[in-house]
Amino acid sequence: MEMTVDASKARSSVLPMAIVALLFFVLGFATWLNGSLMPYLKQMLQLSPFQASLVLFSFYIAVTFTALPSAWVIRKVGYKNGMALGMAIMMLAGLLYIPAAQTQTFALFLLAQLVIGTGQTLLQTAVNPYVVKIGPEDTAAVRISIMGILNKTAGVVAPLVFTALIVSGFSAPADAVLTPEQIDEMAASLVGPYLGLAVFLALLALAVKYSPLPELPKEQDGARGMAQLKAALAKPSLVLGVLSLFVYVAVEVIAGDTIGLFALSLGVERYTVMTSYTMVCMVLGYVLGIVLIPRLLSQQQALASSAVLGLVLTLVVALGDSSSYAISNALLVPFGGTALPDTLLFIAVLGLANAIVWPAVWPLALSGLGSLTSIGSALLIMGIAGGAFGPLFWGLLSGTGLGQQGAYLVMLPCYALILFYAVKGHQLQSWN
Repeated sequence: MEMTVDASKARSSVLPMAIVALLFFVLGFATWLNGSLMPYLKQMLQLSPFQASLVLFSFYIAVTFTALPSAWVIRKVGYKNGMALGMAIMMLAGLLYIPAAQTQTFALFLLAQLVIGTGQTLLQTAVNPYVVKIGPEDTAAVRISIMGILNKTAGVVAPLVFTALIVSGFSAPADAVLTPEQIDEMAASLVGPYLGLAVFLALLALAVKYSPLPELPKEQDGARGMAQLKAALAKPSLVLGVLSLFVYVAVEVIAGDTIGLFALSLGVERYTVMTSYTMVCMVLGYVLGIVLIPRLLSQQQALASSAVLGLVLTLVVALGDSSSYAISNALLVPFGGTALPDTLLFIAVLGLANAIVWPAVWPLALSGLGSLTSIGSALLIMGIAGGAFGPLFWGLLSGTGLGQQGAYLVMLPCYALILFYAVKGHQLQSWN
């Protein structure tokens, strides 16, 4: 019989947290590969910015359809088995990229993205509440921040690995019109790495399945089906938390994944590594969160500060001079770095503004849910669907007179909603 968290309080939680930390790294690695894959496919298949945004849309839209079923699965099989099953689905998705690359079929790439998004959703639904519930509620943001460091460190590593394994042998300029031979070369380079990813995920799923990871106590069934959903939707702090996560993931994905597309449009050669810049700033933000929360800032204050910084940076990015290299010449070039347009650096710094939002919203939204925790977690996970629509709207606006740079204004209302949740929304107890 598996021991429960309550029955194992005397035991160290180091091993369970280490296992969960590895899962967060895997989540981050698979997620932030999109930042390199999207512009790579854009160049390989000659896609428009809108078509390229469908790569992210397919990945994140899976959340909309699978979050609530994921909660049902977890109630049936438990949190640990849910984690293992989620990775198994991600493994199957890794195998789908192989025929997609071999046939150079955009629709197959989108299907693979949809399947890996489904596996991610199940894994996220299981692992996030685990981190919240395994320790004191008032330090949950710190624990999630620690997991976030692993997740976003994977986001730094993933584009570098992608570039080393897939892009390093390809030398065509970023703005070149490719020959059929070059397209075949780009496609073939995807097969080996995605096969390796699938094998790794399969082994990790088995390892988690048979690990000593303790199971969370089973929740009381309480209300079922639609009645349970209705009870959860009656809590404004949860519903507004879901909306806050929706717009947060929208801006997080815009900052992390469209930076490569924008860099490609500016003629930056190493566009596949640009996501790493944003992820470095996110890691810095998580470290600051661990240091400051709750010693100097409450979770609410940190959330409000992040929203304000996001509003300011959005205006700087959208209205700034994309031809200026002054900041990178001063900060990067003297230390051997590559000169980049300053606008790209400001997009990367959005990672700092975004870092604290996820770990701050989760404990605020789950507070006091009791037996509704799993359905609340599923609804919060549904907020990840914002990653589908944020880049999609950015892509649509890019085709207007605003261009790709002006399209970043789509982030303004998102940060405004996050600010409202930090200041007032999380305190609301009823809709009356």
